[in-house]
Amino acid sequence: MAQVSSDILKEFAPTGTLRAAINQGNTVLAQKGRNGEALGITVDLARELAKRLGLPIELITFDAAGKVFEAMKRDIWDIAFLAVEPVRAAEIDFTAPYVLIEGTYMVPKDSALKKIEDVDQAGIRIAVATGSAYDLYLTRTIKNATLVRAPTGPEAMAMFVRDKLEAAGGVKQPLVEFAAANPNLKVMDGRFMAIQQAMGMPKGRSKAHAYLSAFVEEMKASGFCAEALKRSNQPDAVVAPKA
Repeated sequence: MAQVSSDILKEFAPTGTLRAAINQGNTVLAQKGRNGEALGITVDLARELAKRLGLPIELITFDAAGKVFEAMKRDIWDIAFLAVEPVRAAEIDFTAPYVLIEGTYMVPKDSALKKIEDVDQAGIRIAVATGSAYDLYLTRTIKNATLVRAPTGPEAMAMFVRDKLEAAGGVKQPLVEFAAANPNLKVMDGRFMAIQQAMGMPKGRSKAHAYLSAFVEEMKASGFCAEALKRSNQPDAVVAPKA
C-alpha cells in the first residue's frame, strides 16, 4: 500500500481519527444490523478508506441526510455520504457519484394522480424529509403543490398516512418497502430525479479531496461498490459510471 503523505492525513483527520457520517435514514446506503451496528455500502467504503489511510475510524450515525449536513457546522465529521445537491455543494466538496438511486412518489392506490407530472398541482400536499436530496430538489422545482416536512423519511411516510396527504416523495426503495406493508398505497412508475450519491468533505481540504475522488473512482472500477451493494441486498441501486 502506497504511503499517504502527512499533509493528506492531516486534512482527512484533523483529530487523528477519520470521522465518517453514516446516514441510516437512506436504507439503500446504510442499514442497521441485529445489534444496531451500521452496515451497508457507505460503511464498507468508510472502513476501506480508513484502512488505506492507516487511520482509526469512528462511524457517526444519523437518521436523516439533512441532519448530516447540519452537523457539519459543528465540525463532528470529516467524510460523509450524501447526494450531490447545489445547496450542499456550496459548503461540501463532493466526489463524482458512486451510486445512482431514484426519487419518486408514493400515493394512495385509488389516487387520481397517475403519473409523476400529475403531482405538481394546487391543493396537492407532498410529504418529504427535511433537508433530504429530494426535499431540496422539489423545493427548487415544484411550482404549485405544497411540500410538508417531517424530520426523517420514516416520519414523513407516517405523516403522509396519518394526515391523509396526497403524495409522499422519497427514495424509491424505502417507499416500495413501505407500500408493500400497506396494500392501500402504491409507488408511481418513473422518477422525478436521479439521486447522485457521492462522498464529500468540508471545503478547504483540497489534497484530501483529490485523494478521495481517486479512491471513489477505484472503488467503482474494481467492483468494490457493486459487491457492497450485493452484500447489503440492494439490487435496484446502480453503480455510477466512471467520472
